[in-house]
Amino acid sequence: MVKIALIGAAGQIGTPLSLLCKASDLFDEISLYDIVHVPGIATDLMHIDTRANVTGFLPQNGGLRKALNGADIIVVTAGIARKPGMTRDEADDRLLDLFKTNASIIHDIFIEVAATCPNAISCVVTNPVNSTVPVAAEALKKAGVFDPTRLFGVTTLDVVRASTFVAQALGGNAEPKQFKVPVIGGHSGATILPLYSQAQPAVNLNEEQLAPVIHRVQFGGDEIVKSKQGAGSATTCMAYAGFRFIKAILSAWNGNPVTEEAYVYLPGISGGEAIASQLGVDYFAVKIVLGKTGATKVLPIGDLSENEMKLLEIALGELKTNISTGVSFTSV
Repeated sequence: MVKIALIGAAGQIGTPLSLLCKASDLFDEISLYDIVHVPGIATDLMHIDTRANVTGFLPQNGGLRKALNGADIIVVTAGIARKPGMTRDEADDRLLDLFKTNASIIHDIFIEVAATCPNAISCVVTNPVNSTVPVAAEALKKAGVFDPTRLFGVTTLDVVRASTFVAQALGGNAEPKQFKVPVIGGHSGATILPLYSQAQPAVNLNEEQLAPVIHRVQFGGDEIVKSKQGAGSATTCMAYAGFRFIKAILSAWNGNPVTEEAYVYLPGISGGEAIASQLGVDYFAVKIVLGKTGATKVLPIGDLSENEMKLLEIALGELKTNISTGVSFTSV
């Protein structure tokens, strides 16, 4: 029996993600939670011919606890999205308001996770991931149940974009899925670092040709925010990427170790402490090996090109501020 709890299931990421989970036939139970609409979404999904039982819970009568009870996997997409004109500048008051709102939501959810299902594997999609994952970790730490091998910031969309955008740049019949491009760092703007020097197969583009591709991977979210003209941010592609990460967790759980990138607390995972010491940050997106109980080890970053080293320094500068913002939130 496998149960997944989708928290924020009435949102523009949560709803398509719930459909992907139900259609996959990988789950026995799917519980949906949000402040509106989820009982109706659950009823709708139950007309699909797969075995999962879907239930929807609202905040009333302990709905969050009921949704989380017995969950093996938790995916949190709850929160508000970035709007057009919001920069990634820490001084942008609108972005600060977004962080405060989403951080408060994440904190409250993980207080309940700590009390209800502390051994579940938790996946945080809610932005800004660079800061919300530390918020979740601090909530779990205060409850004395933090297990770094079971808490992930989902950065899979950056990996998907890295493959997609380089295939588009190459043109012709380039198949996006054939490119395996490690993406490290964080999950916003310049903190995202696609390592095209390590791409498999090798990418036949020079540094000048790669520059706009790297920029597009880093700021692909802005492209969508502007295109939707206030109607949201990355949603369907994020649902796709989130489901890919969920499938990786399930595959590993079934005894087939999988390597995926994710944003994790490095010192708590085998191989991570050395990278944390080298980079000067505790949270970082890097390749991890997923096993039956979560992350089993962090893989080395490997050699970087001269340009990637420069981009890494920029990424670390921003990331340190983002992490500090998240860690300090619960102490305010």
